[in-house]
Amino acid sequence: MEISTATENDAEVISVILGEIEEYYGGAPAPGDLGQIRTALFDERPVAHVLLARDGGEVLGLASYSLLWPAAGADTSLYLKELYVRASARRRGVARALMAALRDDAERLGCSRIEWTADTDNPPAMALYKALGVQPHGGKAFYRTNTR
Repeated sequence: MEISTATENDAEVISVILGEIEEYYGGAPAPGDLGQIRTALFDERPVAHVLLARDGGEVLGLASYSLLWPAAGADTSLYLKELYVRASARRRGVARALMAALRDDAERLGCSRIEWTADTDNPPAMALYKALGVQPHGGKAFYRTNTR
């Protein structure tokens, strides 16, 4: 298995995986909009980055992240927005490999920490983070509002 940064050539497979993510969370399995993906990830000023786990030509999963500032003081943090492993590749160490690659990217980018949220009704995710030695961070409430 190899972990690499997604390129514009990966936009179509990212689109398909975004549809799989929607379906995983109970939505319609509609692929992500290619124009939005290209703008978000590969424009002059990308707003996110994607790491892909591959086994040969097969994409096994992805980790999507953005940088947040400020974190602690004037530090920057890496915010993991999505960690997803395709059904056929689960329980094969893909998520652990992606998390290790995220740590490497965070260190390379000078980030002081990695942050993320997890749905409490997603026991496999909660078990993975516990196995990695990461405990939930209390004291924060998650909010969301729509802009459209």
